[in-house]
Amino acid sequence: MRMGIFLIAAQFPGHEPGQVLRDTVEAVVAAEEAGFDDAWIAEHHFMSYGVCPSAITMAAMALGRTSRIHLGTAVSVLSTQHPVALAEQAAMLHHLSGGRFTLGVGRGGPWVDLEVFGTGLPRFERGFAESLDVLCAALGRDRISAEGEFFAFREVAMVPSARMTPVVACTSQETTRLAAERGLPMLLGMHIDDEEKAAAVASYEATRHSTLSGGGLGEGGGLGEGGVAHVAAAVGFVGDSTARAVRELREAMPRWLEPGLAGYVPVDGRARPTREVGKYVEFLTEVHPVGDADHCVAAIERTREVTGIEHLVLMVEGAGDTARTLENIRRLGAEVLPRLSSRRARDSG
Repeated sequence: MRMGIFLIAAQFPGHEPGQVLRDTVEAVVAAEEAGFDDAWIAEHHFMSYGVCPSAITMAAMALGRTSRIHLGTAVSVLSTQHPVALAEQAAMLHHLSGGRFTLGVGRGGPWVDLEVFGTGLPRFERGFAESLDVLCAALGRDRISAEGEFFAFREVAMVPSARMTPVVACTSQETTRLAAERGLPMLLGMHIDDEEKAAAVASYEATRHSTLSGGGLGEGGGLGEGGVAHVAAAVGFVGDSTARAVRELREAMPRWLEPGLAGYVPVDGRARPTREVGKYVEFLTEVHPVGDADHCVAAIERTREVTGIEHLVLMVEGAGDTARTLENIRRLGAEVLPRLSSRRARDSG
């Protein structure tokens, strides 16, 4: 398996945003030292749930502090950005890092961000496919033009140009369909369990097969009929015992999630989705690798077996303390990753 970490830049009570950002970079450095393959950074605006408003900027900083680990955005919100401008930034990081950067994008939500950045609900509700197509063209060609509803411009050179395949966060059937038609890998979130992830993969594969058979968008537009490398996110936390690890996260995470989730403000007055935080944390600690090393290894292997996904990224910030986050990364690296590597070696042998 390919193993990474997933960093939200979560602001727990009493923590100052600037320090949270600096600690997030240190977590990437620690992940490289611990042997992780990659680190993925989330993007949020105007909220304490995550205080990184530019995942690509954070990735650039972390790439400069490291030499081996790959960086990804999970995700850059496409509904509030111009896809060509985002492609330019991604191409820069691709070249400057020697290919260590992956751009992850998502639709985002119907949040106030759309108002602040001036893109509006239409870009979120019906403009995502067009945005995605412009982005893929900008990351796959030397020259690009557009004649669509949201983007129309004369042909220009992509400078620098790059050949990159973005990853797409999929939280709905519609977005899964769009990713499958284009042959783009999915990023599946930690809010769903293994069975739901497996169902998303099955839906993707059915759409992909139909698209290729019908000669639709998929031909030449993505990774081909096979070998699409999806990514799955999960909470990852290792402790001396499973009971102790679960108890620690169930005590700590609500202090972050309660005010953090309240930061999702709809742009148009619609009711904000609510989630009972205590039950959500119980779900996260039950279905994900939270426990002693044996439990974490077993949970990760189960995800692989049920979903078929070979790339897992672990959200490591759940304890809400910088020292505990770094300790968690180091322990995962020392106690869990080697056993997964041994399993990978046995399977390939």
